[in-house]
Amino acid sequence: MASLKFSHSNGNPFAVTRHVTPRSTRPTRIGFKIFASDNHSEPDLSVCVNGLQMPNPFVIGSGPPGTNYTVMKRAFDEGWGAVIAKTVSLDAAKVINVTPRYARLRAGANGSAKGQIIGWENIELISDRPLETMLKEFKQLKEEYPDRILIASIMEEYNKAGWEELIDRVEQTGIDAIEVNFSCPHGMPERKMGAAVGQDCALLEEVCGWINAKATVPVWAKMTPNITDITMPARVALSSGCEGIAAINTIMSVMGISLDTLRPEPCVEGYSTPGGYSCKAVHPIALAKVMSIAKMMKSEFNDKDYSLSGIGGVETGGDAAEFILLGANTVQVCTGVMMHGYGLVKKLCEELKDFMKKHNFKSIEDFRGVSLQYFTTHTELVRRQQEAIRERKAIKKGLQSDKEWTGDGFVKETESMVSN
Repeated sequence: MASLKFSHSNGNPFAVTRHVTPRSTRPTRIGFKIFASDNHSEPDLSVCVNGLQMPNPFVIGSGPPGTNYTVMKRAFDEGWGAVIAKTVSLDAAKVINVTPRYARLRAGANGSAKGQIIGWENIELISDRPLETMLKEFKQLKEEYPDRILIASIMEEYNKAGWEELIDRVEQTGIDAIEVNFSCPHGMPERKMGAAVGQDCALLEEVCGWINAKATVPVWAKMTPNITDITMPARVALSSGCEGIAAINTIMSVMGISLDTLRPEPCVEGYSTPGGYSCKAVHPIALAKVMSIAKMMKSEFNDKDYSLSGIGGVETGGDAAEFILLGANTVQVCTGVMMHGYGLVKKLCEELKDFMKKHNFKSIEDFRGVSLQYFTTHTELVRRQQEAIRERKAIKKGLQSDKEWTGDGFVKETESMVSN
């Protein structure tokens, strides 16, 4: 376990110097950040995740909202609990994006310009900016926001030395944790990148071994939903040393076909390719995946030593509360920011507080995972319902026929059929 040394730094009496002992056991990577807190009657949204303190559970998900210094600084200024930068790799020259690269699904007729946006597809690749540029901006952000949590998202080809170099370079910037992109559904699968690793448990175990032997900060493994049983790779990642799981990344999709042009969307020079589906329509699917992972973590691991970050269609505080009720420690938002802007976090915080006040929850931990107990098998549902029916039938409400009248119980039998 890492040791704590309290010291004054830059005039901040709450600054903490992190001293990490040799990496002999998994918990040595856990960092510590301590903040002063005010005593007030409002619900406390702060969370401590793998030793990292956040003012609220809302995290900018890896993608366009974390693509450069300017937008990440904006996220911190608006009050997001943490920022996960857009995924980086060693050689950005291999990453070439196209435009347009997004397509939207609206409620009502597909293609309607008036319906509510319920689905969003992207064919965007990881960061196309030079790694050196992104690293410089990570360092600048950590210098300007030393008490805020910055997480690097990384993805590399199937090469141990490449992974080790990438980890070493991002850690030198002072980032607080690493999220490993094992889940991007499109782009460069032929190089064993993204979902190509997350869908192959043997490959995942090997790559996680490389990563966790090198990393000195907490590591989250970001899971793909494009798999039969998402608990299998999540289990492998945790068993291989990762401190956290993030789920879900986008779902492989074809957004639609224009009935005018007969071309798929998003359309690039008349052609398209399957991409990642996000936004409100994926929320129920994400909840199911997170529920499965949380139940697995609770039964097979000491889930208090690990973390779970829920992702998928979060636009309201209620959406976030659902993920937390299913065991998530934090909730990531990406498409929601692209649609509503960075100021969305204020609305999310207020709505989550309203939910907590309604149920008299004082902290996130008061209700984290509370709803997991209400999930069971279909066989168990049948048993419970049959038992309830038997109990209801056992309670007689009045007489069913004239032959049931008795002399001894006549008055009570009469009373049993009076309505007022």
